[in-house]
Amino acid sequence: MAVLAASRTANTQPRSPWSPSLAPTEDQLEPIFEDDFFSTYGEDDIEWLSDDRNNSTNEEEGLTVNIYAPFSSQMDWDIAKWAKLRGSSSTAFTDLLEIDGLSDRLGLSYKNSKELDKIIDNNLPGRPKFKGEQIIVAGEAFDVFYRDIIECIKALYSDPDFADFLVFAPEHHYADEDQTVRLFHDMHTGQWWWDMQRALDQRRPGATIIPIIISSDKTQVTMFRNKSAYPVYLTIGNIPKEIRRKPSHRAHILLAYLPTTRLEHIANKASRRRTISNLYHACMSRILAPLKTAGTDGLVMSSGDGVERHCHPLFVCFAGDYPEQLLATGVKAMECPKCDIPTEELGSNTAPFEICDLHAVLDALSRIDDGDLVFVQACREAGIKPIIHPYWEDLPHANIFQAVTPDGITSLSRLSSTEHSQICRFLLGIIIDTRLPGNLASSRLLKAVRGLLDFLYLAQYPCHSSETLLLLDEARALFHDNKEIFIDLGIRTNFNLPKLHSGRHYLTMIRTFGTTDNYNTEYTERLHIDLAKDAYRATNHKDEFIQMPKWLERKEKITRHEQFIKWCLDGDRAPHHPHPPDLRFDRTQQLTKHPSAKAVPIQKLITDYGATYFRQALARYIAQQQNPNEVITCQRPENLAAGIHLPFHAVPVYHKIKWLSTDARGHGDPLVTVDSIHARPHRNARRENDVVPARFDTALINDGTGSFVGVKGFRVGQIRLVFSIPASATQFLFPPTNQPQKHLAYVEWFTPFPATPDPRHGMYKISWLIKSGERVVSIIPVSNITRSIHLMPRFGAVAPRHWTVNNVLEECDTFFVNCYIDRHSFVTLR
Repeated sequence: MAVLAASRTANTQPRSPWSPSLAPTEDQLEPIFEDDFFSTYGEDDIEWLSDDRNNSTNEEEGLTVNIYAPFSSQMDWDIAKWAKLRGSSSTAFTDLLEIDGLSDRLGLSYKNSKELDKIIDNNLPGRPKFKGEQIIVAGEAFDVFYRDIIECIKALYSDPDFADFLVFAPEHHYADEDQTVRLFHDMHTGQWWWDMQRALDQRRPGATIIPIIISSDKTQVTMFRNKSAYPVYLTIGNIPKEIRRKPSHRAHILLAYLPTTRLEHIANKASRRRTISNLYHACMSRILAPLKTAGTDGLVMSSGDGVERHCHPLFVCFAGDYPEQLLATGVKAMECPKCDIPTEELGSNTAPFEICDLHAVLDALSRIDDGDLVFVQACREAGIKPIIHPYWEDLPHANIFQAVTPDGITSLSRLSSTEHSQICRFLLGIIIDTRLPGNLASSRLLKAVRGLLDFLYLAQYPCHSSETLLLLDEARALFHDNKEIFIDLGIRTNFNLPKLHSGRHYLTMIRTFGTTDNYNTEYTERLHIDLAKDAYRATNHKDEFIQMPKWLERKEKITRHEQFIKWCLDGDRAPHHPHPPDLRFDRTQQLTKHPSAKAVPIQKLITDYGATYFRQALARYIAQQQNPNEVITCQRPENLAAGIHLPFHAVPVYHKIKWLSTDARGHGDPLVTVDSIHARPHRNARRENDVVPARFDTALINDGTGSFVGVKGFRVGQIRLVFSIPASATQFLFPPTNQPQKHLAYVEWFTPFPATPDPRHGMYKISWLIKSGERVVSIIPVSNITRSIHLMPRFGAVAPRHWTVNNVLEECDTFFVNCYIDRHSFVTLR
């Protein structure tokens, strides 16, 4: 057990992986450690001189360890954190602190926003600072704000939050012991990392690759003033994608703000486009220039655990939408930015193509000193625009045509990825019974839409195998085999769409760089909010690009200090044991500790909850539990139930079942609600004379034999009631060896899943299970409920106008089980 040794000061702060560069001021010295103390001793090995970890004091030594420093107390820190992460404007915060006596009573070390900013700027470590520079293009100067890319890479690579999860070498993963079914998920399982590792090892064995993933996308930061920002983001492939894709983990760094000028003063449109392209590449060249030497020669870098390695940061992937891809590659509009397929063949699923020849392109670019006409002609023959020194021209081991990742093939103007997803969920179910003009068969339409949707959902898998990649290929083929229906309907005249063609590159990209969530453009949508739009709103809208980087730097410092304090309070995490992601519905079921209604009379269960046969169903359940080893015939449960008397007249009722995410991969993710089922009657709303309708959701129920793939062992039911049997009655009704679960559910059943789904649209058709004119009901343990399930009503040729979301389950008798409501439904029901 090591003992913490610190200098005797009034206000000291323990050094941690979170504050390696924190410099002490004259009145605030750091503890003094022998050599590299924390690389020898873990935080749990330290014997703190007091049990009060928030502000520990040792009376004999007179030592105070303040984990909130440079803030004087937890209150001082909490208000500062609120002001920078959740608070209002700087002016409003200053006005608040100017209330007479407020700052003194709270014991704050700052009296206005400027003083707080000064504390943050001078005393908290953060990520690399921005610097402004002017880029001269066509005789005109443009401002670009960017960070040192090497320092940004080091900031991510050395971040102690990622130390347990970083990947340093390529790996082959397999689904079977015979190693015949290969798995692809994170970037280190793709072929690119293997090929590059061999290439580097030939020059210098033992090199560590740091894959650089760059993404850029211009975005609007105002609704009406037409203001935009042009952020460039950076992340590294050593960090697992499950961490990178969550903004809360801060695994992306805002690398730069590019100029947003439209150059409207240039009248000639061709000249304007050419100047914008050259400006973009000039800025990116300046930002990425340090990668040339670092990627070739390598540099020694220390990861968050203190281990030093000889690292080669290599540009590997560029994530952007189609216009960004054209800008980066120099390819002309309506052409593929990756391959040489002719524009008139973009709609083909069989036309041959080759990835653009990088060497031919570089040869053409090298003709720039041979005169304008020669240069333009050489670029035209190579299939690109005449760009003056594109940023990827001299980057080591970079191939921009391989690096460009496919953009989503369903992108629509003015729609977010969330809105796209919502459209995909319901599209197929809506058109099942649609009558087509000219008596055209709807089967081709359904198969085409089904093929496209299947492709989209398969492409989103977090882990692919050589087998699921074949399914991806089959789904794309299903669309192409039936796509002519859109021409017959007059919707399209051809399918020469670059985004549609990009689907042919998905298999190669997954095998090369891992699954698509390694380089998904959807992540930048969320980053735009935090790093562009919020940053703009925090400015006074004058010279905003000077203010935005400073606002971001302070926010990053506060977030970093928050992580440091959490480290001090929580200690080290449990050891991380990496494993490939899977498609299981890994969730934790949860109900409230106390019931929503403590004692609901049985008669009210019948009238308000619709549990018409509650007494009979519960009696049958009790009879089955009392005779667990007896073979129950069809009539036997009724005979046994007839002799059972319920010794209670009311039961506690729960109105909601929810499922929480699990931190299955040990990334420290917070638990969030990912699914829920409601079973509650109508109730009065807060508004007078307003009523909230009843809600009884449908669920996928496991009979005990179901697995995570396929419908065998599953049934669909409507949850009418979630309840518990009063504790006083369980001992009377059930044998001691077969006590019931605490939470039970009253379920109205649908028919079992048919042997196969409909061959046209691939959905299972079910209807209410009726016996003697009444719906079949049961009591089941709540633990048998796997998740919620979405049913699409069979609308017919014309949807009845009186159907609503509140009555459709009662009015309709035939439904399709929606397998597109989310990825887990797709895996289970497909």
